[in-house]
Amino acid sequence: MSYFINVILPIPITKEFTYQVNKDEAAFLQKGMRVAVQFGKTKVYAALVSSVHNNPPEVYEAKEIEHILDEAPIVTAHQLQLWQWMADYYMCAVGEVMRAALPSAFLLESETIVKRNNLDDADEADLKDDEFLVFEALQHQSLLRINEIIAIVGKKSVLPLIKRLIDKGIVTVEEEIYEQYKPKLIRYVKIHPNYKEEIALRNLIDEMSRAPKQREVLLRLFSLQAKSTKPVTVKELTKVANTTTSVIKSLIDKEVLEEYHLQKDRVEYSGEPNTSIKQLNSYQQQAFDEIKSHFENDKVTLLHGVTSSGKTEIYVRLIKEVIEAGRQVLYLLPEIALTTQLITRLQSYFGDQLSVYHSKYSVNERVEVWNNVKEDKNKARVIIGARSAIFLPFVNLGLVVIDEEHESSYKQYDPAPRYHSRDTAIVLANQHKAKVLLGSATPSVETYHNSVQNKFGLVSLTRRHGNVLMPDINLIDIKEKYRKKQMTGHFSDTLLGAIEEVLKEGEQVMLFQNRRGYSPVVECTTCGHSPQCPNCDVSLTYHNFKNQLRCHYCGHHIAMLLQCMACGSADLSTKGFGTEQIEKELLALFPDHSIGRMDQDTTRGKHGYEKIIDKFEQHQIDILIGTQMLAKGLDFRNVSLVGVMNADNLLNFPDFRAHERSFQLLQQVSGRSGRTQKRGKVWIQTYNPYHQILQQVTTYDYEGMYKDQIEERRQYKYPPFYRLIKITGRHKDYNKTILATNWVFTALKNSFGDQVLGPEFPPIPRIRNQYNRNILLKIPQGQSLQKTKAVVKKIETTFSSIKDFSGVRLIINVDFY
Repeated sequence: MSYFINVILPIPITKEFTYQVNKDEAAFLQKGMRVAVQFGKTKVYAALVSSVHNNPPEVYEAKEIEHILDEAPIVTAHQLQLWQWMADYYMCAVGEVMRAALPSAFLLESETIVKRNNLDDADEADLKDDEFLVFEALQHQSLLRINEIIAIVGKKSVLPLIKRLIDKGIVTVEEEIYEQYKPKLIRYVKIHPNYKEEIALRNLIDEMSRAPKQREVLLRLFSLQAKSTKPVTVKELTKVANTTTSVIKSLIDKEVLEEYHLQKDRVEYSGEPNTSIKQLNSYQQQAFDEIKSHFENDKVTLLHGVTSSGKTEIYVRLIKEVIEAGRQVLYLLPEIALTTQLITRLQSYFGDQLSVYHSKYSVNERVEVWNNVKEDKNKARVIIGARSAIFLPFVNLGLVVIDEEHESSYKQYDPAPRYHSRDTAIVLANQHKAKVLLGSATPSVETYHNSVQNKFGLVSLTRRHGNVLMPDINLIDIKEKYRKKQMTGHFSDTLLGAIEEVLKEGEQVMLFQNRRGYSPVVECTTCGHSPQCPNCDVSLTYHNFKNQLRCHYCGHHIAMLLQCMACGSADLSTKGFGTEQIEKELLALFPDHSIGRMDQDTTRGKHGYEKIIDKFEQHQIDILIGTQMLAKGLDFRNVSLVGVMNADNLLNFPDFRAHERSFQLLQQVSGRSGRTQKRGKVWIQTYNPYHQILQQVTTYDYEGMYKDQIEERRQYKYPPFYRLIKITGRHKDYNKTILATNWVFTALKNSFGDQVLGPEFPPIPRIRNQYNRNILLKIPQGQSLQKTKAVVKKIETTFSSIKDFSGVRLIINVDFY
């Protein structure tokens, strides 16, 4: 009898592939293990086993697997079920979900190695320039990897070049499979078993009198072992004995000492947890009891609590109960910046039961968290992380907390799967029969609508912790201020006065400007030309710090120009302003105070956020300027003033959620002010102080905003009343993009009539040399989502078989908002 396995490959193909295995392999293999398989002519992938069976494939002959990579499954059945749901709902391949879900160390791939063959026979005169470069490099080293050849030749497509070299007999090609994860091993030493007896040990020390350094090492080892039962590391021994590793090595070689290795986790919590959890006040206690009673009937509950009302304390109490019941908790946050501050707070409660999982951690660190969660270890009871944490192999999930659930960063835009982690987490919790708690001061319109419709439970927390008053929010009309010449740079006299007052009191200020860099446009005052990105349809942003012009879409950068590229004039001026420019103005206005900036440019690296947040918490920074990273749930005790530099660029955005997002962002940013006894102040600079959203922000009128927005959504057929699917055509040729999207639009129009809008270029039509053109499909509530997606899938399949449109990518984004 023949045995076969179906595998999921980490590539965007919709069908699973079948491979042949022998009887013993079939008996050993389980669902969720990895096997190395050859796919295509040369590529080797690590594929996941999805089933073992006896049915040979009908269309092709099954290849044999290369080898088995795991002793036990690395993925659970629950995960495979969730991946399948994601692939169906978000209209992508399971392989794409697999690629997003697994830490990259598990995605073993082969790397092509180019080895020198017989360089003596090669005639250098026959070689082209690029061939000669590779030939010359192989004179100095025996093998090259593909990416090294790309760097040597300076172009991306090097496969034709390698083929020419193979034909000329200069190189041979091999595939090397490499495993990326290496456990962290610590080197320890102990006395060799030969010297366990006291007599042998005495004789040894006497013999050592001629080698004082080695003797000193031995004596130090004894004293360390006498003090504690913990094993002694080589590092510790060299430090205590004030010696070098070569002395220890010679003792190991003489078999006086014996070395051994132990595996150690890369992320460890040192310190004792403070088990006493803060007492809840009467409002928090009431909210906590209401959540518990909702959990009896509702799987999902929304906690709508104003900023600084102490939502985290309620989460902590719920988490504690779930852990005590022996189950796991997933705590999702929208921003890595937030995890930094929260980890410290949660570790003081849960100690080493807490693990963190997000993209700023190294591959090896993530693999360790993954394994700990799968084995349901005590050190992975509470997982705190950004959106990718939903992919972890939970075996016993009891509660999912989604903090700041309204945040757009929960949505993955590129690459596929384009999932929303809030919605996916609800499905994940459902699989494990776990409860979900959504928390926000400004819930998204859809979530609040679900609560009003009794699909979710709703609990409100209307008072700030310690009965502190909500900040006093005021608007500044900068149109009027410019007219009266009361502006200094981008600061109105009112805002400057408020900052001075707060700094005099020894308190801190936060300023919010939702744009990084120095200035978004550099313009020639003579001819009006402004430098554009060669790959995208945007102007380059000036970064003063590095004195360069950068594109925030593709990363293209050039040195700041000394003269206009078009007319050669040296009169260049900057238009608009970003966080860098605010920082420069503040340094001139407040030279005696320290000023910090928090945006993507200053938070690179694993501990970028931590450093800035710590400095601000320890009052080493008086004024912190930042982009929307600042708006998200950070808790600083000494901030009594928040300034918004320009509220208008949020409001005037071409998106049906612009007003809701502006309200959320301004409300969240305001919530950073006055979180202790004194009432905080918020000043918002705007050209349009009578805008309805700004008026609602000043009065904390969430209900009013929700009613206006829900009415508009109903009228113009937007979520939550209609589902949206966005289909984008992408290609580097402008005309081809237009023809292809017109074809898709017509095909959709034939099936769905007026529910299809477009095709339309977005505000920035070209990014990274690719034109994008969008079509929007609106699906009313009564219409079957499954059948609609089946039609869209069918159109996509037909589209990809049309020769004229080859090369045009169709990107389907379900619930793209």
